[in-house]
Amino acid sequence: MSALDDEIRDLMRFAAQRSILPRFRQLADHEVEMKGVDDPVTIVDREVEAFLTEALTRLAPGVAVVGEEAVHADKAVLEALSGQCWIIDPLDGTANFAEGKEPFGIIIALADAGRAVAGWIYDPNRDRFCHTRAGEGAFVNGTRITARTTGQERPVSAVSRIFLTPEQSAMVDARLAPHYSLVDIPRCAAEQYPRLALGENDVSSFKRTLAWDHAAGVLWLNEAGGKAARLDGSEYRVDEQDKPGLVGASSPAIWDEFIARVIG
Repeated sequence: MSALDDEIRDLMRFAAQRSILPRFRQLADHEVEMKGVDDPVTIVDREVEAFLTEALTRLAPGVAVVGEEAVHADKAVLEALSGQCWIIDPLDGTANFAEGKEPFGIIIALADAGRAVAGWIYDPNRDRFCHTRAGEGAFVNGTRITARTTGQERPVSAVSRIFLTPEQSAMVDARLAPHYSLVDIPRCAAEQYPRLALGENDVSSFKRTLAWDHAAGVLWLNEAGGKAARLDGSEYRVDEQDKPGLVGASSPAIWDEFIARVIG
């Protein structure tokens, strides 16, 4: 791994050991708030984001930091996504964490001019560190990996119905259920992207495409030889997070087949 990869891994591991793991299943009621419907935030989210923001600013002075909680407090922070910036999800899978369940993780990406150029995904429960840099491949704990399919006759499709309209949910039943083994998503992009590359899931669709959830994972999956792109095949850009629809797959062929069934 590069010196930067080592530095990011150490920051993520320290944040997990100091703030995340000691509070897992130990949160008091007043340490969890709701930002919106089905959208909790905990004291851990804020503490980890503050730590990582300070650490990354020291690491690269002058590079903006876009954190999920900073954006919630001030939408103007999103303007930095069009330039060079760090993107932080301090506790991906907050809903799971708040309920005392796995998975959850930390996600950091580095972007420039609207495109992710590097990404890091850390699972503190497994001490699994996924990392990538544009054009240099995808890695897990320093070992280069190539995306692999599940090998199942019926590809495994992870689809969440949480944000789907009734019409969209009916489409899943009519067009996807007959051809795929449907499984639920883990509600954690830090886990879903590894599942797509490491032979557990074949394809997954996302309605919400927030930069802190997807910037690192999209780059990592594409660098592994899978495919993550918008429904129309265009690239995912971090500065277009309000644009709905994103599909990730363990291979370009599975991505193409899935899109053909969704689009019709």
